[in-house]
Amino acid sequence: MPLSKADKRELLRQMYSIRAFEEKAEELYALAKVHGTMHLSIGMEASAVGSVAALRHDDLILSTHRGHGHCIAKGVDLNRMMAEFMGKETGYCRGRGGSMHIADIQGGNLGANGVVAGGIPIAVGVGLSLRMQKRAQIVLCFFGDGAANTGPFHEALNMAAIWRLPVVYVCENNQYAMSFPVRKAFAIHRISDRAAGYGMPGVTVDGNDVLAVYHAVGQAVRRARGGDGPALVENVTYRWSGHSKSDVDRYRTREEIDTWKAKCPIKRFRNVLIGEGVVTQEEADQIEKEAYATVDAAVEFAEASPEPDLTAIEEGVYC
Repeated sequence: MPLSKADKRELLRQMYSIRAFEEKAEELYALAKVHGTMHLSIGMEASAVGSVAALRHDDLILSTHRGHGHCIAKGVDLNRMMAEFMGKETGYCRGRGGSMHIADIQGGNLGANGVVAGGIPIAVGVGLSLRMQKRAQIVLCFFGDGAANTGPFHEALNMAAIWRLPVVYVCENNQYAMSFPVRKAFAIHRISDRAAGYGMPGVTVDGNDVLAVYHAVGQAVRRARGGDGPALVENVTYRWSGHSKSDVDRYRTREEIDTWKAKCPIKRFRNVLIGEGVVTQEEADQIEKEAYATVDAAVEFAEASPEPDLTAIEEGVYC
């Protein structure tokens, strides 16, 4: 479906929002205001935004440990998301989930998952539920290149294909599974080639091109919604930061990182929109400024929010 000028401006706003949120989250972590660890997706914004843009509002997503961008692209309230990061009662999971387990069920985000490949088989269950209830929604499942080399990936994709479930699998190939390079982990050039073994279409796209991602995922979404079963989309991208905050990041060269930073998906899309006359330079600057201001306001909201009541801290714990 063609995107309007307003749609394209919204995609740019979302990408700036993800960048601003993650930069602020990293800053708060350094100040010991965010605990545990986190997995940043700076440099990968086009994959999240382009993929989710292809969905209807009532469609569902399953996220990963590197899922901040997916959450924001699905229309999250940044105040509540930041409160969750900072362990506050006003967060989406009342401060119990944090970075790796945030969920917004009402908004269609069924949650991130700290287990590598954890969401892939869950998508089979969700897809089967949608089919049995005869609902017209689809579920989009994100995972990384490392997850594509686990058992659940193969078992789940096979089952989803056999049952022709309304699932779209999106592999965010950011070149490294923790510290292990994708070039050493696969004997094939494209992870999407594995789709043929399960009888579903697979496509590899430039994951730093938000419009290319939007069109590829959109085609897979239309196919799934039409009853033709799942598909696999591989978004080739790159994370600028280490795997997590504990990653010393000695396995990459500065030259490699700088090469990918030159392919920044936000700058790239911004230049496209300016070239098309969708926005002026000044309007793009304003969109960026407003995104960062909104994140700053979210921090103020979170810092002013109450801590969880210790007498109720075990609510929601079932085992």
